[in-house]
Amino acid sequence: MTNHLHLMVRATEGHMLQDILRDFKKFTSKAILKAIAENQRESRKEWLLKQFSTSEGNRFWRSDNKPIELWSNSVIDQKLNYIHQNPAEEGLVFRAEDYVYSCDNDYAGGHGLLDIWVI
Repeated sequence: MTNHLHLMVRATEGHMLQDILRDFKKFTSKAILKAIAENQRESRKEWLLKQFSTSEGNRFWRSDNKPIELWSNSVIDQKLNYIHQNPAEEGLVFRAEDYVYSCDNDYAGGHGLLDIWVI
């Protein structure tokens, strides 16, 4: 669970999901690697930076993930259910809404750590 991310975004007219994903990965990888490098309290700094180093440079995100188009309400519901149930199926919590980094708490009537934007 801690080694992956689920992101639901919508592309506006004239934009491609692949471009949004590419730009998201580029921006976040630079920010995360910079935060690791500049954090004086990070005892694993050298080891972490070595893990993300490749012959082409630094790579934080995998290159083989592809966006999936959510083309109907039933597909959206299916993907949301998968995302929400993932922590429970991995055995991290008994109920999906109890996972501290999940938005399922918001869907269950509570408010989680992360803000949910529904457009």
